[in-house]
Amino acid sequence: MTYDFGAPVTITMEMAVQIRRWRVAEDFTWRAVAQAATDLWGSEYGSNQLFGEDLCVAAARMLGENPYKEPWN
Repeated sequence: MTYDFGAPVTITMEMAVQIRRWRVAEDFTWRAVAQAATDLWGSEYGSNQLFGEDLCVAAARMLGENPYKEPWN
């Protein structure tokens, strides 16, 4: 399955939970989040750091959290 990660990033709740797991529980960098998302869901962005940040921002907001405060950063 391939997702369209345009701007702004659109994700499902399931994706938000997975992104949070990578960033918070597994301590992934934004670049690592981007690569993991690309590997799992497919995208043209690979390990692009800005893509990873966008994913984390979208996920944190969906989960009612601030992407620039703990536990995200």
